[in-house]
Amino acid sequence: MKSVSILGSTGSIGEQALEVARRHNIAVRAVAANSSVDKLEQQVREFAPKYACVYEESRYTDLKTRLADTDTTVLCGMDGLCEIAASGCAEILLNSVVGMVGLKPTLTAISAGIPIALANKETLVAGGSLVMDAAKEKNLPIYPVDSEHSAIFQCLQGNDRSQLRKIILTASGGPFFGKTKADLRDVTVEQALNHPNWSMGSKITIDSSTLMNKGLEFIEAKWLFDLTPDQIEVVVHRQSVVHSAVEYDDCSVIAQMGVPDMKIPIQYALLYPNRLECPTKPLSLTDYGMLTFEKPDLDTFDCLRTCMHAMELGGAAPAIANGANEAAVAAFLDRKISFLQIGELVAAAVEQIPNRQLDCYETVLAADSEARAFVAEQIAR
Repeated sequence: MKSVSILGSTGSIGEQALEVARRHNIAVRAVAANSSVDKLEQQVREFAPKYACVYEESRYTDLKTRLADTDTTVLCGMDGLCEIAASGCAEILLNSVVGMVGLKPTLTAISAGIPIALANKETLVAGGSLVMDAAKEKNLPIYPVDSEHSAIFQCLQGNDRSQLRKIILTASGGPFFGKTKADLRDVTVEQALNHPNWSMGSKITIDSSTLMNKGLEFIEAKWLFDLTPDQIEVVVHRQSVVHSAVEYDDCSVIAQMGVPDMKIPIQYALLYPNRLECPTKPLSLTDYGMLTFEKPDLDTFDCLRTCMHAMELGGAAPAIANGANEAAVAAFLDRKISFLQIGELVAAAVEQIPNRQLDCYETVLAADSEARAFVAEQIAR
């Protein structure tokens, strides 16, 4: 029996991870969420973890009162997330929180020698060099949970890594594939949240609609697989069946395919290298009939172009792009800005905020803070 601690246990990835845990008798040692006290209480009563953490500190007393009759230790805030990450209570830490909040717990777990299943892409986008250098120093594995990075990870198994030519990172194209900027001028929050293939949280779904999600994954792939930007090709694949592929020096292309269901990469990360029965629908290629692949529109979806540019700039530029995007998406969801302003604000932040060398965690925080302040100032004008 394996054991796992889950940061972000009430989100889409976290709840699907718990479904995998139920099926394969994986012990859940810790659960953590932003503010969902009701769900956290239900999870504690089902899985009896050692720790439960609510990030929003104002919910701490409520959760502690609800769980007073259990043996679970209740924690809160960033300190609580990091205590779980450092505790060593589980064999693997699944980090599926959303946003920059995931970086410090990731670094903490690495420092404690805990293997990580990583679904928090902002960790590598904002602090990629810090995270990968720390993991390398500890000789610690980071198992990707994003379907695309899991696919690449799977396609690399059993092959000589030095013979890799490039990776092909697939994108669904989101709900607005084929649209022009003129078409997107009056996009509503509800329209942007209507993803054609995947069921995800609101922030990630908006990122998918702007293709920012693919931009973040572009940066994440560079760090996970030690690639140069020109070794990463982004291809729009509307059916989300080919989750990504790897091309080798002999021009062979190996792809990983499956129905669009996050339980597959979640389970692979938690149970690696074992492949056990997964509670999902088998892939039938004849049901799909046709798979299509097209180039992304970098003019309309400028978030993707900005992320590619930020990766080329290096340093704190990816952290600036990520922080600006988090702030802009939150403003869009609050109906304070238009859909197209998300990409405009992210691009402006990368261009106008001075770049710097990414030398420590505090530098990442400073870049993130500057980006958020920049967006807030632009919106207030």
